[in-house]
Amino acid sequence: MIFKQVYTLQPRIKQDFQSNLDFILTHLKNAKKDSITLAPELALSGFAYQKMQEASEFSRLATQKILEVMGEKSLIITMIEKNGNHFYNNLKVFHRGEIIHKQAKSKLFTLGDEHLHFKSGDAGECIPFVIDGIKCAALICFELRFIDMWSNLSDAQMIFIPAQWAKPRKMHFETLIRALAIAKQSYVVASNPMNLQMAKGSAIITPYGLVHKNDNKEIISFEVNLSEVAHVRKYLQTHNL
Repeated sequence: MIFKQVYTLQPRIKQDFQSNLDFILTHLKNAKKDSITLAPELALSGFAYQKMQEASEFSRLATQKILEVMGEKSLIITMIEKNGNHFYNNLKVFHRGEIIHKQAKSKLFTLGDEHLHFKSGDAGECIPFVIDGIKCAALICFELRFIDMWSNLSDAQMIFIPAQWAKPRKMHFETLIRALAIAKQSYVVASNPMNLQMAKGSAIITPYGLVHKNDNKEIISFEVNLSEVAHVRKYLQTHNL
């Protein structure tokens, strides 16, 4: 059996970038060795449309600080980064002092004017990555709504969803992340902030669809058993379900 301690963060994202980074760094210092942590979408800055350049510059500083403190742990987080003349919402996977995977958000939420501030990434970047022998994949917030993107997740054992999903669509968020876990027979880890307008709903969901969540906590933890993925998949295949 393969056990892994997993954390999903549910903080209030503040306007002060440094305060947001300090929360993440403090958590990483206290997190268990070999653990995986997922932070909400743009947890360092929020959608800082009036400070995009500043946020991009801060992302460089934050990247270095995270690499310095993480030790033998993993962190999945998205941040504003500039490449050429365009800003991207980039997901980065930090693992044991390295960045092992990167993908830019390809489906921008036009209702929130994301398309006016970010350039879409290439959906082809949404490919599996490996953490300690565990096949993983990620979708960024609004991408969760596109069922065709679920096929990019292949047979990932763990799927990570960093989000800033609004309160009016809380039911949609919680329904989709649970459906994804059941459809893929994978663990799904979702992270959403607890700001006033946000849906919260951060959760760790088993391949059978059991939900571990607490809308009142900033940090939700659960020890996953990766052998459950193989068990559920084998059971469903055996019984043609």
